[in-house]
Amino acid sequence: MTIRLGLFDSGIGGLTVLRRILERHGAVPVTYLGDTARVPYGSRSPSEIRSIAAEVVAWLRVQEVSTVVMACNTTNALARDVTEGQAGVPVVGLIGAAAALVKESRVGVLATPATVASGAYRESIEALHPGTLVVQQACPDFVPLIEAGDLGSDELREAAIRYLQPLLEASVDSVVLGCTHYPLLVPLLANLLPPHMRLIDPAVAVATQLDAFLGQPLPGSQNQPVSLAATHMCVTKDAAGFAERATAWLGQRPCVDLVNLQP
Repeated sequence: MTIRLGLFDSGIGGLTVLRRILERHGAVPVTYLGDTARVPYGSRSPSEIRSIAAEVVAWLRVQEVSTVVMACNTTNALARDVTEGQAGVPVVGLIGAAAALVKESRVGVLATPATVASGAYRESIEALHPGTLVVQQACPDFVPLIEAGDLGSDELREAAIRYLQPLLEASVDSVVLGCTHYPLLVPLLANLLPPHMRLIDPAVAVATQLDAFLGQPLPGSQNQPVSLAATHMCVTKDAAGFAERATAWLGQRPCVDLVNLQP
C-alpha cells in the first residue's frame, strides 16, 4: 500500500500534530480532516463521539490512507476501539504517547470535558507511572475560543487563569496538553505558569512513533520548514475560515477542500 497518513480532528487542533509530523518526516503524503461542522467534540456525549469516529474512519478508508493518526484526544479517549476496529490499517493515538513522556510525580492534565470524564489520561499515566498524582482539569471554553481565531483575547486569558488555578494549587510539576488545540496556547500558558513547570505536547511523541511506519528521519533533516506539498486538507464546514486560521499556525496558506462525510 502506498504511504498516506490520515489525520483527523474536530478542527484546527490536529494541525499541531500535523506540524510535528512534517517537521520530523518532511513532506510525507497526508490527508487531513477537520470536522469543523461538529466542533467541538469535547462537549458531546460518548455515544455521539463514537458515532462520529466511525463516520470519519469510513471516510478516511475511502481516501486509502495507510495509517490513521487520531489527532484528537477526545476520540482517542472514547473511541479508540471503534477507530481500530474499522480502520483496517494501523492506528496511532495520543494518550499513551503523552503518558510515556511523563517524568514528574505530580502531573496536571488540561483536556476537554469528555476526555477528563473518561479518565483515560489518569489511567494511562498511572499504569506507566504508579504512584503519580494526576490532577485533571476540564477546559470547556478553550476549543471554541481557539477556533474563533483570536489567541490574544482577554476572554481566553481569563479562561486559562481559571483552568490553571487548580493545577497550581496542587503544585504539579508538569502539565499535559490533553487536547491537540492546546499547543496553540503554549505562549499564553508558559507566561502564566512558573518557569520550572514543563508543558508536555503529545504530538512530539506521535511524530516519533511514526518512525515505525515512515522510517527514521535522516540526520539533519528534522525541524525543516513545514511543506504542505503532499498534504490534502479537508473540512466539513467553512473552508476559507479554516484556511485563514491554519495559516497563522503553519506559516503558509493551505488549499482546503469542503467535503461531505456522508456516503
